[in-house]
Amino acid sequence: MGFILFLIMGGIIGWLAGLILGKDIPGGIIGNIIAGIIGAWLGSLLLGDWGPEIWGVFIIPALIGALVLVFVLSLILGSMRKGRRA
Repeated sequence: MGFILFLIMGGIIGWLAGLILGKDIPGGIIGNIIAGIIGAWLGSLLLGDWGPEIWGVFIIPALIGALVLVFVLSLILGSMRKGRRA
């Protein structure tokens, strides 16, 4: 049950990151879950484990990590799309 809650939390974090930045994450809900989980991992590596914790995910570092991930991913995908048009 804990793994399912972790996936739900990853989806919520990824969705919030996309919402805050105004960027769509490719892959829909699966993309949100992946961005949230990788963002949580990246955020805890860079910022440590602090702040409120829900279902094993530290919210603030996870959200910051997901924001960075979604921003970088949108830059990469945006440049790839522009390269195809040229």
